[in-house]
Amino acid sequence: MHLHLSPDVQTALITRHPLVALESTVIAHGLPYPQNVEIARQMEAVVRRGGAIPATIGVVSGTATVGLDDATLQLFAQASDVRKLARRDIPLAIADGAFGATTVSATMALAHAAGIEVFATGGIGGVHRDARTSFDISADLTELAKTPVIVVCAGAKSILDLPATLEYLETASVPVYGLGTNEFPAFYSAQSGLSVNYAADVTTIARAWRAHRALHGGGMIVAVPPPADVALPADQIEQSIQVALTQATAAGIRGQAVTPFLLSAVAKATSGESMRTNMALLENNARVAAALAVALHQTN
Repeated sequence: MHLHLSPDVQTALITRHPLVALESTVIAHGLPYPQNVEIARQMEAVVRRGGAIPATIGVVSGTATVGLDDATLQLFAQASDVRKLARRDIPLAIADGAFGATTVSATMALAHAAGIEVFATGGIGGVHRDARTSFDISADLTELAKTPVIVVCAGAKSILDLPATLEYLETASVPVYGLGTNEFPAFYSAQSGLSVNYAADVTTIARAWRAHRALHGGGMIVAVPPPADVALPADQIEQSIQVALTQATAAGIRGQAVTPFLLSAVAKATSGESMRTNMALLENNARVAAALAVALHQTN
């Protein structure tokens, strides 16, 4: 597979400068225009201010690309024909010469192929609430089990079955560290009532990652609560999710279409508050990822 690296990413790899991978699905499928391109640019700026080089990842005209330029960010933000890619979808997008926005699993796969160890996103996918009958479990979890990339996130999306998601991660031997917290965040909310494996700071996590890799471990989660000034009460979000789940079932929405539908419905139900929280936690996670990338560079 040919992998196109932007000049900044190429230089960073040659000089061993810290790098942070960023996904493109949040641009093409996660947020409306123009907020999507605004947060994409802001996350890149935050990573640079933190001392690392951002590498937003996607498939551009059939080429897996690590480090999208600003014109491509704008295209992903406005085009209607950008595919949503999990790892399994990358080969067909390449074969078709298509444009594709990478989800967590696809971003991890391409980041690892490029030699990038740290990735900042919003929330990971996980076990869906109806998984006992639908078997709907995100490819993000299987990717975390095998691909050695640190995923900095605000936990798993609260529309999911969070206890089952954490059980899956335990079974797959994926460490879940909380940045300064013992509680697993629930994306929009800091509280889920569930525990992480360990609470740690950036320096400790960097050292733990080196030991994890020495044991040939796969991925790692660094869970960061949403900023306190924008975090939403868990009960408020849960009420909105229950209504959205009923709407999705009635509309026959399934598969990859479920998550964007539910996030959009929750945003409407909260009068846009959830979208503001989403954007703030994305920026915050990018900041943490940059600090972690720098700390990893210092442990080499």
